[in-house]
Amino acid sequence: MPEVNLIAVFLCGVSSMLLGALWYAPPLLGRAWQRHAGLSDEAIAGSNIAMIMGGAFLLSLAAAYVFALFLGTEMGLGPSIAAGVAAGLFWVAAAFGINYLFERRPLSLWLINGGYHVLQFTLFGTILGLMA
Repeated sequence: MPEVNLIAVFLCGVSSMLLGALWYAPPLLGRAWQRHAGLSDEAIAGSNIAMIMGGAFLLSLAAAYVFALFLGTEMGLGPSIAAGVAAGLFWVAAAFGINYLFERRPLSLWLINGGYHVLQFTLFGTILGLMA
């Protein structure tokens, strides 16, 4: 099994949550995201935020761990960042795009959600590259 820097993976998970807190904040893209996703204020207020945030953090850790396995320990900072951009754009955002096309979801929602994941994996590549 390849070596993985678990501290770096943890920092990736934290960075993912911090990015999400900013990206989806009402003053930035939160209101547009909520509108395009069809979520009312009542639906958001009535949700189990602890489960949602905890689940999101665990899934971010899992994604960061597997991405660290993918990168390995010998890839430099520049290639790690480039791999993060590519993974976010061409794996995650592209996969969302396929679903969104069939679900007839708006382009704006894809740009918001896909853009978040491009930045998320760019952060992952940056952190993992710096701590390799």
